[in-house]
Amino acid sequence: MQASENLSRCPWADGGDGMRAYHDEEWGVPHHDDRALFELLVLEGAQAGLSWRTVLDKRANYRRFFHGFDIARVSRMDDAELTRLLDAPGLIRNRLKIFSARDNARAALAVIGEFGSLGAYLWSFVGGKPIVNRWSELGQIPARTEASDRLSKELRTRGFRFVGPTICYAFMQGSGMVNDHLVSCFRHPGRA
Repeated sequence: MQASENLSRCPWADGGDGMRAYHDEEWGVPHHDDRALFELLVLEGAQAGLSWRTVLDKRANYRRFFHGFDIARVSRMDDAELTRLLDAPGLIRNRLKIFSARDNARAALAVIGEFGSLGAYLWSFVGGKPIVNRWSELGQIPARTEASDRLSKELRTRGFRFVGPTICYAFMQGSGMVNDHLVSCFRHPGRA
Protein backbone atom coordinates (compact mmCIF):
# COMPACT_ATOMS: atom_id res chain seq x y z
CA MET A 1 0.00 0.00 0.00
CA GLN A 2 1.15 3.54 -0.72
CA ALA A 3 2.18 5.94 2.00
CA SER A 4 -0.89 7.45 3.64
CA GLU A 5 -0.06 10.95 2.35
CA ASN A 6 -0.06 9.81 -1.29
CA LEU A 7 -3.43 8.09 -1.31
CA SER A 8 -6.26 9.52 -3.39
CA ARG A 9 -9.06 10.54 -1.00
CA CYS A 10 -12.41 12.24 -1.09
CA PRO A 11 -11.65 16.00 -1.02
CA TRP A 12 -13.48 16.59 2.28
CA ALA A 13 -10.87 14.44 4.06
CA ASP A 14 -8.29 17.22 3.67
CA GLY A 15 -9.53 18.87 6.88
CA GLY A 16 -6.61 17.76 9.06
CA ASP A 17 -5.39 14.56 10.67
CA GLY A 18 -8.65 13.82 12.48
CA MET A 19 -10.76 14.16 9.34
CA ARG A 20 -8.28 12.10 7.33
CA ALA A 21 -8.29 9.31 9.94
CA TYR A 22 -12.09 9.37 10.11
CA HIS A 23 -12.29 9.14 6.32
CA ASP A 24 -9.69 6.39 6.07
CA GLU A 25 -10.85 4.21 8.97
CA GLU A 26 -14.54 4.85 9.71
CA TRP A 27 -16.64 6.67 7.12
CA GLY A 28 -18.44 4.26 4.87
CA VAL A 29 -17.33 1.20 6.86
CA PRO A 30 -20.38 -0.93 7.72
CA HIS A 31 -21.21 -0.65 11.44
CA HIS A 32 -23.67 -3.12 12.96
CA ASP A 33 -22.84 -2.67 16.66
CA ASP A 34 -25.74 -1.02 18.49
CA ARG A 35 -23.50 1.16 20.65
CA ALA A 36 -21.54 2.45 17.64
CA LEU A 37 -24.73 3.13 15.68
CA PHE A 38 -26.30 4.94 18.62
CA GLU A 39 -23.17 7.06 19.04
CA LEU A 40 -23.17 8.04 15.39
CA LEU A 41 -26.87 8.86 15.47
CA VAL A 42 -26.38 11.17 18.47
CA LEU A 43 -23.30 12.80 16.96
CA GLU A 44 -24.95 13.35 13.58
CA GLY A 45 -27.84 15.03 15.40
CA ALA A 46 -25.37 17.20 17.32
CA GLN A 47 -23.86 18.24 14.00
CA ALA A 48 -27.08 19.84 12.75
CA GLY A 49 -26.10 23.30 11.53
CA LEU A 50 -22.40 22.71 12.20
CA SER A 51 -19.48 21.00 10.48
CA TRP A 52 -18.60 17.36 11.04
CA ARG A 53 -15.09 18.44 11.97
CA THR A 54 -16.53 20.39 14.93
CA VAL A 55 -18.31 17.28 16.17
CA LEU A 56 -15.38 14.99 15.49
CA ASP A 57 -13.11 17.27 17.54
CA LYS A 58 -15.57 16.92 20.46
CA ARG A 59 -16.26 13.18 20.12
CA ALA A 60 -14.03 12.13 23.03
CA ASN A 61 -15.91 14.51 25.31
CA TYR A 62 -19.25 13.16 24.10
CA ARG A 63 -18.08 9.64 24.83
CA ARG A 64 -17.05 10.64 28.33
CA PHE A 65 -20.14 12.65 29.25
CA PHE A 66 -22.56 10.19 27.63
CA HIS A 67 -21.12 7.13 29.35
CA GLY A 68 -19.43 5.65 26.30
CA PHE A 69 -22.81 5.80 24.53
CA ASP A 70 -24.11 2.91 26.60
CA ILE A 71 -27.72 3.08 25.41
CA ALA A 72 -29.33 1.88 28.65
CA ARG A 73 -27.23 4.21 30.77
CA VAL A 74 -27.94 7.25 28.57
CA SER A 75 -31.66 6.42 28.72
CA ARG A 76 -31.49 6.77 32.53
CA MET A 77 -29.78 10.18 32.57
CA ASP A 78 -31.99 12.55 34.55
CA ASP A 79 -32.79 16.18 33.79
CA ALA A 80 -30.27 17.46 36.35
CA GLU A 81 -27.42 15.47 34.81
CA LEU A 82 -28.34 16.60 31.30
CA THR A 83 -28.69 20.21 32.44
CA ARG A 84 -25.17 20.07 33.92
CA LEU A 85 -23.88 19.06 30.49
CA LEU A 86 -24.95 22.46 29.18
CA ASP A 87 -21.94 23.85 31.05
CA ALA A 88 -19.60 20.97 30.21
CA PRO A 89 -16.50 21.93 28.24
CA GLY A 90 -16.07 20.28 24.88
CA LEU A 91 -19.74 19.67 24.05
CA ILE A 92 -22.10 21.49 21.73
CA ARG A 93 -24.14 23.24 24.40
CA ASN A 94 -27.53 23.18 22.79
CA ARG A 95 -30.25 22.11 25.23
CA LEU A 96 -32.39 20.39 22.61
CA LYS A 97 -29.44 18.43 21.24
CA ILE A 98 -28.20 17.42 24.70
CA PHE A 99 -31.64 16.24 25.84
CA SER A 100 -32.27 14.45 22.52
CA ALA A 101 -29.53 11.95 23.39
CA ARG A 102 -31.70 10.59 26.22
CA ASP A 103 -34.83 10.58 24.06
CA ASN A 104 -32.95 8.75 21.33
CA ALA A 105 -31.59 6.22 23.83
CA ARG A 106 -35.10 5.48 25.06
CA ALA A 107 -36.37 5.15 21.48
CA ALA A 108 -33.39 2.90 20.64
CA LEU A 109 -34.21 0.61 23.57
CA ALA A 110 -37.77 0.26 22.28
CA VAL A 111 -36.44 -0.59 18.80
CA ILE A 112 -34.05 -3.16 20.30
CA GLY A 113 -36.94 -4.71 22.20
CA GLU A 114 -38.98 -5.00 19.02
CA PHE A 115 -36.32 -5.95 16.45
CA GLY A 116 -33.62 -7.57 18.58
CA SER A 117 -31.03 -4.92 17.78
CA LEU A 118 -30.78 -1.33 16.64
CA GLY A 119 -28.52 -2.51 13.83
CA ALA A 120 -31.08 -4.98 12.46
CA TYR A 121 -33.71 -2.25 12.38
CA LEU A 122 -31.52 0.44 10.79
CA TRP A 123 -29.96 -1.85 8.21
CA SER A 124 -33.42 -3.00 7.10
CA PHE A 125 -33.76 0.37 5.32
CA VAL A 126 -31.04 -0.69 2.85
CA GLY A 127 -31.95 -4.36 2.62
CA GLY A 128 -29.19 -5.40 5.04
CA LYS A 129 -26.28 -4.50 2.76
CA PRO A 130 -24.49 -1.28 1.81
CA ILE A 131 -25.59 0.80 -1.12
CA VAL A 132 -22.41 1.44 -3.10
CA ASN A 133 -22.60 4.55 -5.25
CA ARG A 134 -20.23 5.51 -8.04
CA TRP A 135 -19.86 9.27 -7.77
CA SER A 136 -16.96 10.98 -9.52
CA GLU A 137 -17.45 14.45 -7.97
CA LEU A 138 -18.59 15.70 -4.57
CA GLY A 139 -21.33 17.74 -6.23
CA GLN A 140 -23.03 14.54 -7.39
CA ILE A 141 -23.58 13.24 -3.86
CA PRO A 142 -27.12 14.00 -2.69
CA ALA A 143 -27.92 15.55 0.68
CA ARG A 144 -30.84 13.15 1.09
CA THR A 145 -32.45 10.23 -0.71
CA GLU A 146 -35.73 8.33 -0.68
CA ALA A 147 -34.14 5.88 1.77
CA SER A 148 -33.04 8.66 4.15
CA ASP A 149 -36.49 10.23 3.88
CA ARG A 150 -38.11 6.90 4.87
CA LEU A 151 -35.61 6.37 7.69
CA SER A 152 -36.19 9.89 9.00
CA LYS A 153 -39.96 9.49 8.96
CA GLU A 154 -39.82 6.11 10.72
CA LEU A 155 -37.34 7.28 13.36
CA ARG A 156 -39.44 10.35 14.15
CA THR A 157 -42.54 8.16 14.44
CA ARG A 158 -40.65 6.07 17.01
CA GLY A 159 -39.69 9.12 19.10
CA PHE A 160 -36.16 9.83 17.84
CA ARG A 161 -35.15 13.48 17.59
CA PHE A 162 -32.67 15.35 15.38
CA VAL A 163 -33.19 12.78 12.65
CA GLY A 164 -34.23 14.82 9.62
CA PRO A 165 -33.64 13.38 6.14
CA THR A 166 -30.27 15.13 5.67
CA ILE A 167 -29.04 14.01 9.11
CA CYS A 168 -30.23 10.49 8.32
CA TYR A 169 -28.35 10.46 5.01
CA ALA A 170 -25.16 11.61 6.74
CA PHE A 171 -25.76 8.86 9.30
CA MET A 172 -26.22 6.30 6.52
CA GLN A 173 -22.92 7.40 4.96
CA GLY A 174 -21.04 7.37 8.25
CA SER A 175 -22.39 3.98 9.29
CA GLY A 176 -21.56 2.36 5.97
CA MET A 177 -25.19 1.79 5.03
CA VAL A 178 -24.27 3.91 2.02
CA ASN A 179 -20.78 4.06 0.55
CA ASP A 180 -20.32 7.49 -1.01
CA HIS A 181 -16.54 7.46 -1.39
CA LEU A 182 -15.75 8.90 -4.81
CA VAL A 183 -14.66 6.33 -7.39
CA SER A 184 -11.22 7.96 -7.41
CA CYS A 185 -10.84 7.44 -3.64
CA PHE A 186 -8.75 4.55 -2.37
CA ARG A 187 -11.66 3.65 -0.02
CA HIS A 188 -14.15 3.05 -2.83
CA PRO A 189 -14.90 -0.69 -2.99
CA GLY A 190 -14.15 -0.73 -6.73
CA ARG A 191 -10.55 0.34 -6.06
CA ALA A 192 -9.75 -2.10 -3.24
